[in-house]
Amino acid sequence: MRAMVITDGSLTSADVPEPEPGTGEVLIEVAAAGVNRADLLQLQGLHPPPPGAAEWPGLEVSGTIRALGPDVTGWSVGERVCALLDGGGYAELALARADNLLPVPAELDLVDAASFPEALGTLWSNLVAIPGLDGPAALIRPDTASDTAPETAPEELATGRTLLVHGGSGGVGTIALQLFTSLGARVLTTAGGPERTARCLELGADAAIDHRSEDFVERVRDLTDGRGVDAVLDPIGAAYLEQNISVLAPHGHLAIIGMQKGTKGTLNLARLLGKWLTVHGTGLRGRPAAEKAVIMADVRRRVWPLVCSATVGAVVHQRLPLTEAGEGHRLLADGVAFGKVLLLPV
Repeated sequence: MRAMVITDGSLTSADVPEPEPGTGEVLIEVAAAGVNRADLLQLQGLHPPPPGAAEWPGLEVSGTIRALGPDVTGWSVGERVCALLDGGGYAELALARADNLLPVPAELDLVDAASFPEALGTLWSNLVAIPGLDGPAALIRPDTASDTAPETAPEELATGRTLLVHGGSGGVGTIALQLFTSLGARVLTTAGGPERTARCLELGADAAIDHRSEDFVERVRDLTDGRGVDAVLDPIGAAYLEQNISVLAPHGHLAIIGMQKGTKGTLNLARLLGKWLTVHGTGLRGRPAAEKAVIMADVRRRVWPLVCSATVGAVVHQRLPLTEAGEGHRLLADGVAFGKVLLLPV
């Protein structure tokens, strides 16, 4: 089969052996693979795949199941799915654990479905549920964290809360704006330039701040009457650390999901302690398999219906042939893409 492998820091098309599904795995005939910033890091040698995963990039795909491995139940050959992967999505065929699959109904475009697994897994595990617990421990709604508390309906999870989503024009950000608005939150976001901020407003953001011309700290304070936000989703990293802490309301939560602008920052612990804040850094790919299974099961049960009902939709910047994966990386690296870039094997 064809795959886009890494050769001397570049993506090149190569023929590789077809993978065979192991215990608990399925083989997917890929309709599309999503491009993520983690793929760009892997190309630079900074984000290696977990042991046992394919060496080429690709953390999410959509397609149809071609084969089932031993001990796989509840899924059938030919079924339409999208999946979270440990790697190997930039190919005609990809392996996924069965517990990381989401069913794609007929009313959902199969290619566009590749936009969702990584974004939904990231958002749900960082701003709603703490994976590994028996029930949803809501970081945006601490009152739902008790093991004995009744399960909160998805549409009520974020009611009364205010979130700041950095990079609202990105692949994760465009999903976040829709998702948390639908969950009842007031969502503020940052993006670069008037065109991108305008499109963020169309996706449901209550306010969109142009980080090229505005100070987001001042704007957030104005928009919240000085209180601040309950949670910040940040793919930027060190460059925004102090500012993010400063815009959090008491008991606020900072979720760092990327390091686009630096890995080391200075943290004022007095401010952290004085406002009872939490700082949470995470990557989805490196989580143990059992944790990812918990995340995706909760996503399927509580978030996926919002996608299937078109409440949360795919925002696709461009569909490219698989062989143009390098161009897809450039669109992300240069900040051109609004939403998701997808790679199609055919």
